[in-house]
Amino acid sequence: MIPRTIFGPEHEDFRASVRRFYRDEIMPFHEQWEQQQMVDRAIWRRAGELGMLCMTMPEEYGGAGADRLYSVVTFEEQQRAGASGIGFFLHSDIVANYLNNFGTDAQKQAWLPPMARGERIAAIAMSEPGAGSDLQNIQTRAADGGDCYIVNGTKTFITNGFLCDFALVAVKTGRPDEDRGAHSVSLLVIPADLAGFCKSKPLKKVGMKAQDTCELAFRDVRVPKTNLLGTEGGGFALLMKELAWERMIIAVQCIAGAEAALEWTLDYTRGRKVFGQPIAAHQNSRFKLAEMRTEIQIGRVFVDKCLELVLRKTLSAEAAAMAKYWSSELYGRVLDQCLQLHGGYGYMLEYPIARAWIDNRVTRIYGGSTEIMKEIIARSL
Repeated sequence: MIPRTIFGPEHEDFRASVRRFYRDEIMPFHEQWEQQQMVDRAIWRRAGELGMLCMTMPEEYGGAGADRLYSVVTFEEQQRAGASGIGFFLHSDIVANYLNNFGTDAQKQAWLPPMARGERIAAIAMSEPGAGSDLQNIQTRAADGGDCYIVNGTKTFITNGFLCDFALVAVKTGRPDEDRGAHSVSLLVIPADLAGFCKSKPLKKVGMKAQDTCELAFRDVRVPKTNLLGTEGGGFALLMKELAWERMIIAVQCIAGAEAALEWTLDYTRGRKVFGQPIAAHQNSRFKLAEMRTEIQIGRVFVDKCLELVLRKTLSAEAAAMAKYWSSELYGRVLDQCLQLHGGYGYMLEYPIARAWIDNRVTRIYGGSTEIMKEIIARSL
């Protein structure tokens, strides 16, 4: 209803290409990928061929030097398609950003070009069985081994974990008896082919079944010290710098998903009759649809404003937390109400609303739960 002004014609041309890619080359295979609990590696290479990976990276490192709105287009179109198994965003817009912003030229040359081509798949490993959002208390430790670090520990809920060719891993460095909390956290790039790098089978989740989420274990993995990202003990500060963008990615996905859910529900309620008239003609339905349309529009305006701040590099951590918290909670309400308006058919997996309802409950948990977002906001008061 309120025109979006952040995109130019070139973004919309790109959107049309991304939409075709998801419609023609991803969604026909998504059910098969859900059964095997991972997507095919070939789709990563295909995305690389089409220039849809690591687009915001500099051209000298395999990217297109594009602005982040191109990434936003891919987030929105993936959500619109319901392609919950694709882990492109974490690879291209989280891991790649860490490497580009904090890596040495040698590290960038080694990792970013093959990432852009879809030849190497990236994961980021922060959460542990005993430490989710509490990154200061991770237990994975990198002991000094001379010219290498010797890494031991376990990470869990790792997106792209089973397919990954390397992971950006948060570890504790320094002596265990001199743990300095956040100031002992470091980031290591750990190739998956190193001895002792172990992957579990993909975890059995409530939703997002085509996403190869797994546990990673490190058993005396010898990692060259040249794979340290940034400085030793400086990892926590680097994580904090990128978390706001990660939360904005989730906010963008949630608003786009809510818009798609409302579209599906409008189509369904206009065509399905109850007591002689379309569901959408009943007052209760009209009022529910009106409420959702209004709340989604309000959320859209706020998220787009935050994206403007992202482009100007002035978005605060508090604003990102607000966007993530509000959008994910709104998305949950919209999905629940839209499923209800579908009636019994809303519970059938052949309908996109049922799949979205299952797949997206996690948006209120990952990237920092709603409760963590409220804590971040409260600290700024």
